[in-house]
Amino acid sequence: MTLFAQIRETVLRAIDALAAEGVLPAGLETRAITVEPPRDAAHGDMATNAAMVLAKPAGMKPRDIADALARALSDDDRIDSADVAGPGFLNLRLAPSVWQGVVAEVLQSGDAYGRSATGQGQRVNVEYVSANPTGPLHVGHTRGAVFGDALASLLAAAGYDVTREYYINDGGAQVDVLARSVYLRYLEAHGQEVAFEDGTYPGDYLIEVGQALKNKVGDQFVGKGEQYWLAETREFATEKMMDLIREDLALLGVEMDVFYSEKSLYGTGRIEAAIDDLRDKGLIYEGYLEPPKGKKPEDWEPREQTLFKSTAHDDDVDRPVMKSDGSWTYFAPDIAYHFDKVSRGFDALIDVFGADHGGYVKRMKAAVSALSDGRVPLDVKLTQLVKLRRGEEELKMSKRAGTFVTLRDVVEMVGADVTRFHMLTRKNDAPLDFDVDKVREQSKDNPVWYVQYAHARIQSVLRKAAEAGITPDVANVNAVDDPAELALAAKVAEYPRLIEIAAQANEPHRIAFYLYDLASEFHALWNKGNAEPHLRFFQEDDPSATSGKLCLISAVAIVISNGLGILGVTPVDQM
Repeated sequence: MTLFAQIRETVLRAIDALAAEGVLPAGLETRAITVEPPRDAAHGDMATNAAMVLAKPAGMKPRDIADALARALSDDDRIDSADVAGPGFLNLRLAPSVWQGVVAEVLQSGDAYGRSATGQGQRVNVEYVSANPTGPLHVGHTRGAVFGDALASLLAAAGYDVTREYYINDGGAQVDVLARSVYLRYLEAHGQEVAFEDGTYPGDYLIEVGQALKNKVGDQFVGKGEQYWLAETREFATEKMMDLIREDLALLGVEMDVFYSEKSLYGTGRIEAAIDDLRDKGLIYEGYLEPPKGKKPEDWEPREQTLFKSTAHDDDVDRPVMKSDGSWTYFAPDIAYHFDKVSRGFDALIDVFGADHGGYVKRMKAAVSALSDGRVPLDVKLTQLVKLRRGEEELKMSKRAGTFVTLRDVVEMVGADVTRFHMLTRKNDAPLDFDVDKVREQSKDNPVWYVQYAHARIQSVLRKAAEAGITPDVANVNAVDDPAELALAAKVAEYPRLIEIAAQANEPHRIAFYLYDLASEFHALWNKGNAEPHLRFFQEDDPSATSGKLCLISAVAIVISNGLGILGVTPVDQM
């Protein structure tokens, strides 16, 4: 239970006591009562809306309830003061011993600090990246990979049972284009001149694949029609591209639990089974769609199609699952894939899509709602575009890929840790500027460096203290008593609550924001120690005080390390 939850329990007990005294009516509904940080830190350590929530059902003025609650809470040893503000908000200041206790708890918990059982072991499938296996991952895929991976780690830290999944789009026409492109490189490996037509993939990354195909089959495909080589080349090329994608993901430290092939849905009855499930629920019918937006009726030839009644599950229009020629639409295998997820017993699904899939969200949510009878929620997180630049120059091309900057390019320029952290310095649905020069600057304006520098500074102090024979000892934690030190401890105390809130919202960027704020508090205290010697972490003539202050900064280092771990970033010990 977080400290905020503990204080909320204290507030609820005070309400029960006031009810027992007859000050408040008995049996008041308290679920909407919160205890959280005040908007302005100058107002106190925590604030509760209890009086505002209870006023109407109690038939009392909020301020009268707040006054009574303040008096009741003043008897608690952990609460230094309870002050009524405005119409009835209650601001609480906690005793120094509370914050000292937090520091001791962090040291005792170590890398488990902040982890919770909020998820109660619920099974969550997080699908991310899922790029077409037609080439190396580009910078846009990088953002989706980092976001999805950090989200999965965040949910795991909050007590969910998480499966990380990649959907291989190997069932569509783009894989045939890949095969034809590899065949051209295969011919090239045999010394032939080739020309890449529009729609093929001209990137240099296929040169090795063409050579590998030559090594495997020799010249048996040379001069032959597609019917002799397309199927085998498609399978060979897809496997090679997935090997490349796995290598790219490994550069970022991303490992998947499941790679699920779209191709496995075809010819196996899985698509038919999913559509039949919807048909049994009265959600599949033969009908006609309205003309698409921008099309006039005279420009539109209506054709009878097999439609999914997605409007019954909050979509804007019904969606075709089979074309008039009897072939499946691209939506049909996606329905089957999510039917498989539901059948695997997941309690919740999360799909991470690129921003260009925004129009796909409602139909996918409708499908999962229908397939699971509303039991399994689907949250679709869209990752906006990344604009890669070096100063004023926008980077758009890769020597290897030919038409885009690859994930590998980015990691080679700035490193995996910097890439991952910076990708999470904006909310997933906000555009991101990635300046490869800026992210390597050593300044407060570079959040990656600023957070890592805080951790490295703490390790340098701990090394110096160890050389002097001084180590953190919670028996001396009462040396953490200055308001500036207690404020830093209070920031540390926010971490477990933040994990729960970020997990509930599926927003790992909150961790990056928090770590920057925590690092700022630490650096501010460090700088304050330059002017006020008693705040320095290493007290030359007072080993006990030094030991207590080492507890505080060790707690900060633990939280930074734990938070970076969720983001997939390795903390540094020296810079």
